[in-house]
Amino acid sequence: MALPGWIERIGDRIGARSAELKLALRVTIAGTLAYVVTRILDLPQGYWAVITAVVVMQASVGASLKAAVERFSGTLAGAIYGGLVAAFVPHNSPLSLGVAIVVALFPLALLAAVKPAFRVAPITSLIMLLPPTGQAIGPLASAFDRVLEITLGNIVGVVVSLFILPARAHVLLTDAAARVVSLNAELFSIFMAELTASPQGRSALQKLHPQIRSALKKAEAAAEEATRERRSHLTEAPDPEPLIRTLYRVRHDLVMIGRASSSPLPAPARDKLSPSLMALHEATQRLLLDLAQALQHRKAPPEPAAFEDALSAFSTEAEALRTDALIHELPGKTFGQIFALGFAFEQFRQDLGDLLERTEELSLRRGAADTESHQRAA
Repeated sequence: MALPGWIERIGDRIGARSAELKLALRVTIAGTLAYVVTRILDLPQGYWAVITAVVVMQASVGASLKAAVERFSGTLAGAIYGGLVAAFVPHNSPLSLGVAIVVALFPLALLAAVKPAFRVAPITSLIMLLPPTGQAIGPLASAFDRVLEITLGNIVGVVVSLFILPARAHVLLTDAAARVVSLNAELFSIFMAELTASPQGRSALQKLHPQIRSALKKAEAAAEEATRERRSHLTEAPDPEPLIRTLYRVRHDLVMIGRASSSPLPAPARDKLSPSLMALHEATQRLLLDLAQALQHRKAPPEPAAFEDALSAFSTEAEALRTDALIHELPGKTFGQIFALGFAFEQFRQDLGDLLERTEELSLRRGAADTESHQRAA
């Protein structure tokens, strides 16, 4: 029985935002769980643990670990220094309190400016001077409570990130990499159209290039988080840095191809090379789109045989132009353009091969992890 159309549309929208919904659920669980624990322990300022658990929760485990470490280190530094200032610098009058605030803030603000991981330290130090609770139970006891509550919030946040709908950073990395590769397929199509057709301007590139840069930044951020997960022994995924480097090399190759295709080939050269260029266009686009799917699902990469054959055919046709009498009548820049295309295509072939190898590594590691999990379950 088919579902009503509006239900299907809602399901599609939910599926498109599944990652965001999972993050929202983890944040809610982390905050609620932290509140329950603070009530059980009867902490005087338990709301700090709740706030910390929410702040620590990020899109992936690696990002949550980074937020937890930064939150804890900043809080510890701010609590210790702020507690010492509150204990030994008089701050009973408005004037003395102002002096104490300067003493408490400036060194930690400088530390935060040099080391952004400590950006919470000045805030914590300032709070040590101001809260009524800190004045009632004493600065040192207040500092201890603050560190305890922030630590509790960090623990809750990381535990929820690990066990409640966990989002591993290497999954986010492969998703971002797949997005980059699929956008590269669109970019390659635009370049090939400019070579084999009349120029139509590059308005599409004004939207496409920012999208590729954004996807590369997301992939780089996810790679940093994945590296943190590997250092914490939370994953057996391969080192993400080679994949990022290869993505940037492929990006550079496409820039070279774009420069060589900035103007259409003259009619005689276009007539000779159009069949091989069209075949190369089709094979490359298919390979890139299949590669994007393989990255996204961490499966074995597609075979590049059709792409290799199409590129060899183009190289053969380009070499044959040197002996064509009609082509000799064309200006020298046409030969330079064809040579630049051949060189850029060859670099693209090499780096694309490296990208296929990186994808193969990801699929093999996932297959090994799946086999191990099945053996454990058995």
